[in-house]
Amino acid sequence: MMGPITSSDTIWFEQPLNERVRTYLRLEFLFKRLRHHRADASYWGRRAAVGALLDIFLLLGRSDLKGDITKELGEQHAHLRRLEAQPGVNDDRLSDVLQRIDQAVLAIQGLSSQFAGAALRNNDFLVSIANRIAIPGGTTGFDLPNFELWLRRPLEESECDLNAWCSDIGAFERAIELDLDLIRASADPKSVMAREGIHVQSLEGPRQMLRIGVPADCRAHPEISAGKHRFTVRFMETRETSSRSHQVRTDVEFQLACCGIG
Repeated sequence: MMGPITSSDTIWFEQPLNERVRTYLRLEFLFKRLRHHRADASYWGRRAAVGALLDIFLLLGRSDLKGDITKELGEQHAHLRRLEAQPGVNDDRLSDVLQRIDQAVLAIQGLSSQFAGAALRNNDFLVSIANRIAIPGGTTGFDLPNFELWLRRPLEESECDLNAWCSDIGAFERAIELDLDLIRASADPKSVMAREGIHVQSLEGPRQMLRIGVPADCRAHPEISAGKHRFTVRFMETRETSSRSHQVRTDVEFQLACCGIG
């Protein structure tokens, strides 16, 4: 389960229903983490930014995400084109979204399919950090003196390196953000009651993501299990962080959106 995404009065928990969306949600999380740490110009901020960047490279290099996102956005484009003739469609908004899809696809197509793997293979400095970063405390100054020296260089120098390393991932970030926004917008949330803390529902048609919204002051959190044809939402409560979660035995009202385009 991915999430949560928090608004002022609702916390949204998201459950991907296929491996592609699972990967996109993880990348979305990492892109946000990278942006957060890049805004911190301190020694620790730059160290954390490099860690987030390496996680992104490793995840991008595991599959042909270029082909996946290009195909997915193409299907989204075709679906939206079919909506043009329907009454009540906001033509200006639809045209803007179609243009954003076209731009995202062009940017992705301009990249090498294996750019993330090549970025690591061709950079001994980043490879040395990637080989140590999974070890607890493995990137200390005595383990990686070259990294320690880089972190203590003038900010404009390390920022120039970070800009170069991040130059190609921006196209993926924009494309994945657009795709996830379209998926999330494909279904309006509905109010649902989980009787004695459990809600079971069939999936109607192809769906890509479940979104569960609970009040920000709610003490229960959802645990979601989903199969091909149905899903279960079980609300759990953790009274103390040192104890195990227990299923809620009272009714819980929540917001549910079964999202999917197709």
